[in-house]
Amino acid sequence: MTHPIERPRRLRATPALRALVRETTVRPEQLVAPLFLTPGSDRKKPITSMPGHAQLSVDLAVAEARALAALGVRSFLLFGVPDHKDEEGSGAWDPAGPVATGIKALKDSLPDCIVMADVCVDEYTSHGHCGVLHTRRDGVIDVDNDATVERLARIATVYAAAGADVIAPSDMMDGRVGAIRWRLDAEGFSHAVILSYAVKYASAFYGPFREAADCAPKFGDRAAYQMDPANAREALRELRLDIAEGADMVMVKPALAYLDVIAKVRAATELPLAAYNVSGEYAMLHAAAQNGWIDLHRTVKEVLTSIVRAGADIVITYHARDVAEALGWR
Repeated sequence: MTHPIERPRRLRATPALRALVRETTVRPEQLVAPLFLTPGSDRKKPITSMPGHAQLSVDLAVAEARALAALGVRSFLLFGVPDHKDEEGSGAWDPAGPVATGIKALKDSLPDCIVMADVCVDEYTSHGHCGVLHTRRDGVIDVDNDATVERLARIATVYAAAGADVIAPSDMMDGRVGAIRWRLDAEGFSHAVILSYAVKYASAFYGPFREAADCAPKFGDRAAYQMDPANAREALRELRLDIAEGADMVMVKPALAYLDVIAKVRAATELPLAAYNVSGEYAMLHAAAQNGWIDLHRTVKEVLTSIVRAGADIVITYHARDVAEALGWR
């Protein structure tokens, strides 16, 4: 009998050996936990499609952030869920709104944490779209790209003034990164980091987020400004444009169904790369675990490892607390 010369199993024999040669490790400082902020105090509204998550008033969001920080997760991405909406989404640039006040409260309570502020108006518009609407000459109702960009730059300065470390435009309007960078610099916020949602797809995996942020479009969809899920080369074009306009970090969203895109973007840039492990990806694992079909903690760890293995430096994930508690990070 001929015996194999190479025996890769030797390096899998014990937990210690496997740990010694492990190629990819997910660390707590790589994770970003999203938080949904509402006005008022002592307010908590569970998100039924996302077990373990809720819309929180700022005081409760600070308490949640402190619990996460104790587990080693010290970066947070803030979304606002206002009580009132209008056609323009004007609540997004209100200095007294939930995100601006949340930024201040988090930085006061956890000065060493990283506060990221999502910049978009979909949570604040009465129609649920990511910008100001107008009627084109052909009669089609559409998002007015340039009018929206002006408002996004205004929102960014409000969040920077509140103390946000990272400004994260998620709207997918053309030219918004350059406009935000120019406005931040002109207003004295040249230190503010821009994390661009450079590659954001019109994905079905956002479903539970619509409940979390109360932002489902009242008509149509977002395919006219978010990317076609079939396209990967287009991702590199969007990437190049946002880098040229001044993005400091870039993102691919969603993550799990787009690992190939994460890898392509990783190969195309040396900038820090984030991937958003989105609400639908979170919800389907929890649903399977609740039915006893999977081991939640093992599966979550495997999913997050796959995202980092594909090339992400940063993972925005609703699983942050799950995995931190399971791995015993301190």
